[in-house]
Amino acid sequence: MPKFSPIPANPVVEHGEGVTADGTRIRTVYMEQTAANMAFALVIPGDDMPRIVHWGRPMPAAGRDAALLHAYAALKPQRVSGALDETAWPSVLPTQAESWIGEPRFVVRRGDVELFCGFTVTDVTADVIDDVPSVTVSAEDAEQGVRVLWTAELEQGGLIRQRVTVHNLFGADAAPLEIGKVELGFALPASATEILTTTGHHLRERSPQRQPLTIGRFEKNSLTGRPDFDASLLLTAGVPGFGFEHGEAYAVHVGWSGNSCLSAERLPYTTGVIGGGELLFGGEIELDGADSTDSEAAYTTPWVYGSFGDGLNEIAARFHDHLRRLHPNLSAKPRPVILNTWEAVYFNHDFDTLKALADKAVEVGVERFVVDDGWFGSRRDDTSGLGDWQIAQEVWPDGPKSLKALADYVHGVGLEFGLWFEPEMVNPDSDVARAHPEWILSPTTGRLPMQGRSQQVLDLTNPDAAAYIFDCIDSLVGELGIDYIKWDHNKLVTEAGSRFSGRPAVHAQTEAVYGIWRRLKENHPGLEIESCSSGGGRVDLGILEYADRIWASDCVDPVERADIQRYTSLLVPPEMIGEHVGDSPAHSTRRATSQEMRMAMAFFGHLGVEWNLLKQPQENLDLLAEWIAEFKKHREWFAIDTMVHTDSPDPAVRVDGVVKPDRSAAIYRFTQLTTSATYPAAPVRLPGLKSDANYLIQPVPVSLDVEGATSPARETIGNGQSALGWWTADGTVMNGAQLASYGLRMPSLHPANAVLFWAIEV
Repeated sequence: MPKFSPIPANPVVEHGEGVTADGTRIRTVYMEQTAANMAFALVIPGDDMPRIVHWGRPMPAAGRDAALLHAYAALKPQRVSGALDETAWPSVLPTQAESWIGEPRFVVRRGDVELFCGFTVTDVTADVIDDVPSVTVSAEDAEQGVRVLWTAELEQGGLIRQRVTVHNLFGADAAPLEIGKVELGFALPASATEILTTTGHHLRERSPQRQPLTIGRFEKNSLTGRPDFDASLLLTAGVPGFGFEHGEAYAVHVGWSGNSCLSAERLPYTTGVIGGGELLFGGEIELDGADSTDSEAAYTTPWVYGSFGDGLNEIAARFHDHLRRLHPNLSAKPRPVILNTWEAVYFNHDFDTLKALADKAVEVGVERFVVDDGWFGSRRDDTSGLGDWQIAQEVWPDGPKSLKALADYVHGVGLEFGLWFEPEMVNPDSDVARAHPEWILSPTTGRLPMQGRSQQVLDLTNPDAAAYIFDCIDSLVGELGIDYIKWDHNKLVTEAGSRFSGRPAVHAQTEAVYGIWRRLKENHPGLEIESCSSGGGRVDLGILEYADRIWASDCVDPVERADIQRYTSLLVPPEMIGEHVGDSPAHSTRRATSQEMRMAMAFFGHLGVEWNLLKQPQENLDLLAEWIAEFKKHREWFAIDTMVHTDSPDPAVRVDGVVKPDRSAAIYRFTQLTTSATYPAAPVRLPGLKSDANYLIQPVPVSLDVEGATSPARETIGNGQSALGWWTADGTVMNGAQLASYGLRMPSLHPANAVLFWAIEV
């Protein structure tokens, strides 16, 4: 079984010191991950905060120390007319004390008065810890009682991440220190003048948008207690026209599941900065006076991640490496094929129906059976019962048709058993809400926030509410033998005032969720949890530290999923992205598509089925079983492969693929979303292969018969009027350099169709 093999550890950390011609003391820190082809360098001029002077490919060892010492004089801007005596050259945490006059990035208050901090560096340490080069800089504004501890790490895969801990240095007799905002940044080269983000809404997440990075500020804020559908998983800045395969580009991500900001900013006086951080409401974080070592007197930001690459494929590979190191189970245990009952039965739970559905699931090769919403309390629709995490006796009475009996049956036929929860939310029409109205997040006792899906948010910062939720889930996992939790989060978190603490609670609520997930996994080794949030509303490296899978979207229409999955994979490796074969017409769009298109679009991810198999003719089940069997032949490799996407000048087509680590083989998917301007569609390039190797190119057997192409009655391919010469079981042999430049011709397909083919080194 192939296992994820981390890039060999060969970290480099160097630090030096010198004096410039004008007498400024300069300290330098250089960090490198040689195998990842990535380096990061800082200069600390005098007692000032660090400046980033290099982020990209490793610097030559010869003369590196001198080059870094000279970087301060080489990059420091001159004083110019009409400005301050020091022209803005932003540090990792710029303030007005260093002439930063852009959007405030470090906002703290004491006694409701904003402080203007000027930090003096007191200590710099750099070392390698567990093969990860890291640097920590301590700095303080002693007069105003504020200390910051800034840390940066260069991970084995080349991902750089930074965070800050803010300490209140004053004692208990002083007013608390309120944290307003801490927004960390990465300096951009002047050539990075175009930015790429994504936008979206429910059922259409991750829609790309581009614009110039001009003078001024661009920001994407998430203020709904989760990243939400409109979240840009990455904010990427690069040379104009950068794409998946080419173009110097720099991307940032905030690893946090609560409120956050991603920003790109350029001032007339300086180069650009991209970064982000947590967004906090007034009074949400206050540090009481205490000794500086007291954790109660400190606030630590989420990690802000940065990834550099020649194109988005390389940028994404660094994030994938990070997550694969966190979750070795992804390659150690092949991803089980899932059947989720939601679009099969919705709330209509019945023992006999679900038992029969489990039998059909076994027949087609499913390995994990997940019972979705509707099994508990009075939950016969979405208006009541949420929060009452007790098995509904009228649906699942004790006895031979109980939910326990179904779980036992599912286990007995060789399937894992999964169950849906939405623990952070509550219906006002529920026993728990009636018994504990104080457990609902709301700004006042007399008014609740606007509802969504007949829901309110349960205040998990209240220890009693958190204990209730944990105990309910923990006991059910043990009682039913639950292997998998689908954890949903459907309501936007608005007006998140806690009656328990008397202050806004998004930060504490997010930490409480992380804590429950940690404890569940500690109590039940091997338990896997999916992050679902009305589909793709909570996808970030904070939740993915614990989640084994994300649900990319409630929309399983394969045409919509083509880009939803493509842009989700900029952050998340394919084996962690839930991709399901659904019904036709799709329940969310009413678009009709071929079964082959639906199966091809789900093939590279964590494959699942969201379909009532009891209503399908045997020929459909047989075809589904054939595709699932083909998926199982490759899924162990998918968990370690490199995901690639092709830049196509034709907006009507997509080419996506997974390439083995040694580039000896790859599987690609060609999708014809709509009609193309050229007819047939132009040849496509295949990225990721060795330029000096030859490859056998063949259709994957499940895609060989394209729309009846190989049937005796028809010799044509798809919508073509003659045979496509190489689309046969024998295939053709081409060179990797050819495939990366001119490429090869794909079948002429009707719109909303896709085929799979592979390239194998010969």
